Amino acid sequence: MVQQVAVRAAGPGDVAAVVALVESAYRGDSSRAGWTTEADLLDGQRTDPEAVAAHVAAPGSVILLAERDGELLACCHLERHDGYAYFGMFAVRPDLQGGGLGKAVIAEAERYASAEWGVPQLHMTVITVRAELIAWYERRGYARTGQTSPFPYGDERFGLPRRDDLEFELLVKKL
Repeated sequence: MVQQVAVRAAGPGDVAAVVALVESAYRGDSSRAGWTTEADLLDGQRTDPEAVAAHVAAPGSVILLAERDGELLACCHLERHDGYAYFGMFAVRPDLQGGGLGKAVIAEAERYASAEWGVPQLHMTVITVRAELIAWYERRGYARTGQTSPFPYGDERFGLPRRDDLEFELLVKKL
């Protein structure tokens, strides 16, 4: 399945497709077709066109798109910082999850951050109650730091929490 996937940087014309992919992978019933769903944790949106457009336009920021025959299959966002790149907004089409595409996309993100930006580390944050997702990242070489940050309760841009114990943990990988 991972064969013949092209990776490129998103442009302004890709915003709607990226939003649709991210929403389908994390929210609502469509997300339940894959294993990365947050539908039991959060309602509402995962992202919006304004946030994605800002990532596309910002210096030191890139959204990588994985496509086959012009169809968007997966994406992730990288943001360059001093000494590391932040990895986020990682989404694989729910019906394609579990087949190796996510592994290929994260490997390309790591390659890009190291080769294009020369950063020695990739950082990400994961909701701490997502044990299976944290374990997946640990198998890719990411280390839990124990450093947590609060979930932005009350900010609907990040979703509508269905529980009151959500927080993020920082995961780090040396490249």
